[in-house]
Amino acid sequence: MLVIICSSWGFLVHRTIHQLAIYELPEGMQYFFHRNMNYIVKNSVRPDQRRNEDRDEAPKHFIDLELFGDSAAWKMPLKWKDAVKKYGKDSLQRCGYVPYYVVTMKDRLTAAFRSGNKDSILFYAADLGHYISDAHVPLHVTENYDGQLSNQKGLHSLWESTIPEIELQQYDLRTHHKARYLKHPDRAIWAAIRQSYKLLGDVFAQEKSATQSFTDTDKYRVQMRNGKEYKSYTSSFAKAYSARLGKTINEQLIRSANLVADFWYTSWVDAGCPDLNKHIQSFVKKEEKQSLQEETQAYKQNKLLEKKLLIARQGKESGE
Repeated sequence: MLVIICSSWGFLVHRTIHQLAIYELPEGMQYFFHRNMNYIVKNSVRPDQRRNEDRDEAPKHFIDLELFGDSAAWKMPLKWKDAVKKYGKDSLQRCGYVPYYVVTMKDRLTAAFRSGNKDSILFYAADLGHYISDAHVPLHVTENYDGQLSNQKGLHSLWESTIPEIELQQYDLRTHHKARYLKHPDRAIWAAIRQSYKLLGDVFAQEKSATQSFTDTDKYRVQMRNGKEYKSYTSSFAKAYSARLGKTINEQLIRSANLVADFWYTSWVDAGCPDLNKHIQSFVKKEEKQSLQEETQAYKQNKLLEKKLLIARQGKESGE
């Protein structure tokens, strides 16, 4: 039996997105988030870990748009209650409902900000960022999520995990974006879904194009685990495919960070902009401010990796 290894928008990328989003926040939020950055970054992958224990978790990460009819990305209701009325809850749970769950999590984060409960704020902020990031992966918005319907099985992990692991050093991890208030969060997440869907054609086409220059032996490497053969992509094929995609994965990573920051900020504003730093002593703030300034400078210069400030690449964090 031959099994192709498949994973999620890798731990590396989820953690990178959450860290970058913190640098986009306004001062009133940034100190609090930066002070708790290790927690937020580490737990950005918690929803994926939950999938092993909670059978209801999986559909919160994707939406198979084709199963909802022609041009579903542009025709589906923006509101969860309207979607349930039109399609039924069972259909949504079977075919995925990530954009609706993002809005649900946004509301929970807003409530956490209102309550002032630090643990709840951090919990929902980390989880919300995960689902927003998943919405930016093209293969999370299609029934052909792993290329299994087009003889391209394994494409999922190649696009969102293998390539970033190999090429993150070449990515531009900076942006001029500052967190902005979203008047219509539902429209914002659906815009991200549509952008992901538009990229699908190239995701499939460029893999087929790159495959023409490779034999199976050159394209895959095979490992034995517990008596089974597991396939994974060779670095040479991943690089060839990535070259054909251009900056697509890098750009989706940045779009994810931007929207995560926007949703965090919007939740905070909707909660009345509560003071997140009222219990922090002034001398602690001074030390943290200096640290944050150094990181922000490295971020603006795209030197987080060079200066070993990207948490996802520090120690065993990158290999979990």
